[in-house]
This record gives sequence, structure tokens and C-alpha cells, in this order.
Amino acid sequence: MKKLLIPILVLGVIGIFIYSKAVGSYNSFVQAEETINGQWAEVETQYQRRADLIPNLVNTVKGYADFEQETLTGVIEARAKATSMTIDPTNLNESNIAQFQQAQDQLSGALSRLLVTVERYPDLKANQNFLELQAQLEGTENRIAVARRNFNESVVAYNKEIRIFPNNIFAGWYGFEAKGTFKASEGAENAPSVQF
Repeated sequence: MKKLLIPILVLGVIGIFIYSKAVGSYNSFVQAEETINGQWAEVETQYQRRADLIPNLVNTVKGYADFEQETLTGVIEARAKATSMTIDPTNLNESNIAQFQQAQDQLSGALSRLLVTVERYPDLKANQNFLELQAQLEGTENRIAVARRNFNESVVAYNKEIRIFPNNIFAGWYGFEAKGTFKASEGAENAPSVQF
């Protein structure tokens, strides 16, 4: 009887250990995934803040009758495309994030063209409303960078968590998959050329 009790006890202890490890791993994965979802919401909030500033910026610029309509139209169209692109936080894979980033990069490019064009209009550059909007836009771009960095950090922590042994076994059982991160835009490694 004693000989039978020892293996049962050992199996019971191993079973309890595996069960507690499985439950602990699952809870850890859920917490990390919820952190990612929260960080993604912050990224979207900052991009929305930028999108909300753009109509005010465009309306301020429109007040100057001789301003290039093509530039304004480009900004408006890029804003519409960027705000129509949404990603479900449960499907944050590399491809979806790249598509989202591409739409946002197009908006950034259109805004850059607008701000470069503004340089030719000294009255507009001196307009207090324009200066305030430009400062808010710059602050928002900084917030976007911080939100993207925080999102990437939480994704990296999550991806590490689900890839280490034995967590990778439990992650596979529960269906937790690696998430995508923001990457630098193509050509970002090259310094812009400035000509006078």
C-alpha cells in the first residue's frame, strides 16, 4: 500500500505544479495582451488627435486665397484615408500594422508638403492661429512617437513571454500568437538632404 501511495503522491504534486504553471502562464499572457491593447488604444488616440488638428490647420491656411489648392486637397485626402484605416487590437500582426503605418506615413508626407509650402507665405507664417496649430501638431507628433515606443516595448515583452520555455508550450495550447511592432518607414535610415 505504501509503495502505491508514493507514486500517486508524486504524480499529484507534478499535476498540481503543471496546473498552477498553466494557469499562471495563461494569466500572465492575458495581462501582457491587455497591456498591448491599452498601448494600441493610446497610439490610436494620438493619431486621432493629429487627425482632429488637421481640419483647423487646413481652414487657417485656406484663408489665404492664393494658397495652392492641390497641397490642401492632398492633406485632406490623406487625412480621410488615414482615419478610415483601423485595426482590431486582437489582430495586431506585422501586415496590418504596416498597412496602418503606410496610411499614417502618407498623411505625414502630405503635412510635410503643406508646411514646406507655407514657408513661401510670410503672412501665414506669422498668423497666430497657424503658429498655435503648428505647435500643437508638433507636440502631437512627439506624443505619437512616445505612444508607438511604449506600444513596441509592450509587444516585445509579450512576444518574449510567449516564446520562452515552457511558456511557449502553454502559449501554443491557448492560442496566443506573436504580435507585430511598428517599424521605421522605408528610407528613414537616410538623412534628409537640405538645400539652400
